[in-house]
Amino acid sequence: MTFHATVLTLYPEMFPGPLGVSLAGRAREEGTWDLEAVQIRDFAADKHRTVDDTPAGGGAGMVLRVDVLAKAIDFARESTTTRIRSSRALRHAQDELRPAGPKSRDVGAAGGVSTSLDANGEGGLFSIPVIAMTPRGKPLTQERVRELAAGPGVIVLCGRFEGFDERIFAARNVEEVSVGDIVLSGGEPAALMLLDACIRLLPGVMGAPSSGTEESFENGLLEYPHYTRPAEWEGRTIPEVLRSGDHAKIAAWRKLQSEVDTRLRRPDLWERHDGARVQSASGARRETKD
Repeated sequence: MTFHATVLTLYPEMFPGPLGVSLAGRAREEGTWDLEAVQIRDFAADKHRTVDDTPAGGGAGMVLRVDVLAKAIDFARESTTTRIRSSRALRHAQDELRPAGPKSRDVGAAGGVSTSLDANGEGGLFSIPVIAMTPRGKPLTQERVRELAAGPGVIVLCGRFEGFDERIFAARNVEEVSVGDIVLSGGEPAALMLLDACIRLLPGVMGAPSSGTEESFENGLLEYPHYTRPAEWEGRTIPEVLRSGDHAKIAAWRKLQSEVDTRLRRPDLWERHDGARVQSASGARRETKD
């Protein structure tokens, strides 16, 4: 099933950008995912294609208008729904041409069969999430990325200037997401990050299915350190255990390194990690709370 991405932006020429090369680019050519970059200015009502206005209450900068954003989101939902339906119709037609046997079905994360989507991307088992990239949003996590990648697609709204008129979030059920405690010139680089994180999890994009299972954040910890040849470089050697050939010892070493690095580098992750004990960055230990 194709993953359908729609990006609402003032700079559609920024897409696909880096997503047009390497694994993501190859996957797009193969039809694993597709992309539609939509110009927000196309939904402005005046001849100057105005998309922003001064902040209510005064202040520096400009704010993206809620009426323009709403029209853009409504268009994107309808367009993405049409693409999803067309993709499923094509898949159904291909199934009908196959030899007799069990026909494939669109199965959601809950194991049910997807039936239909209405103009708002709702209905059946799937909805089309609309995500606004903003530093005021909830931090993006690998868990959320996996949820998005398991669905039929996503609509990403890229901000500029001082940001969005607050009314758009509740009026159009828009999820606010941040990729870090930083401020960018616009939401486009953040959108590229979000889409890249989703695309690499789509079936067949990464070489081996296990490639995405032993990575940072997948088990609540940072990934263990890696080494390769030469065995010695500038006086620094690969840890002896990794050259021992003892798979049990290697696995234990990697687990320990993952825990140590997480405790020291990301105490916030370590505090949330499921374990018999929780160890702070200073080395003090305490029992995990139920």
